[in-house]
Amino acid sequence: MKNTSQPKDHVFRYLDLVMVTFTLVLVLSNIASSAKLIDWGFSLGKIPMTFDAGTIFFPIAYIFGDVLTEVYGYKNSRRVIWVGFGALVFSFLMFLLIRFLPGEATWQANVGQDAFDNVLGGFSSGGIVLASILGYLTGSFSNAIIMAVMKTVTKGKFLWVRTISSTIVGEFLDTAVFIFIASLTRVFPWELFWALTLTNYIFKVSVEVLFTPVTYAVTRLLKKGEGVDVYSDLKDLTPLSF
Repeated sequence: MKNTSQPKDHVFRYLDLVMVTFTLVLVLSNIASSAKLIDWGFSLGKIPMTFDAGTIFFPIAYIFGDVLTEVYGYKNSRRVIWVGFGALVFSFLMFLLIRFLPGEATWQANVGQDAFDNVLGGFSSGGIVLASILGYLTGSFSNAIIMAVMKTVTKGKFLWVRTISSTIVGEFLDTAVFIFIASLTRVFPWELFWALTLTNYIFKVSVEVLFTPVTYAVTRLLKKGEGVDVYSDLKDLTPLSF
């Protein structure tokens, strides 16, 4: 297996599949976030454990984010993050269009615009769009940069340290920014701010830790399949490039 920082002529066999999976999970998680809040049925002190349904998907996206940077390097990971950003914006615009198109009479009688607005309307509202985009970009780029830097520092060893450390920081920023802006714009009630923030964060980090063996297995298979182990160029860690 070749170690390199700039695989100029190397053709990746599975990068497009990883990108599609990452983007699909990202879009679905944002739809689910606006559709339902889930109650775990217990409290941590006085804080009830409640999380938005999109939290179920987000750890999978972060696992793929770790795999992207570890296998393909920050440059390719950055490109996938921006593709995900484009997919989110496109999805928001499409749901906004659907929201304002006139409903058919039978659908209006059986479902109704109010039901659609209550369940899926949040996905196209300004608050959830802003919260999702800023949380996603902040968390994803911090996660990718930490993974890239730590891989060089550890000389490719201790993958579990890199994945968990980057997730602790990335998931915290993602969750805090998303819940804060969503609460500020009244998508979520302020009284649930700490419950949603704490529950989301604990759940996401716990899943990352539990899925560490899966991350190892997927990373090993992709490195073997691609025949390359990319080390990122630490002089090119700007998010503002495609």
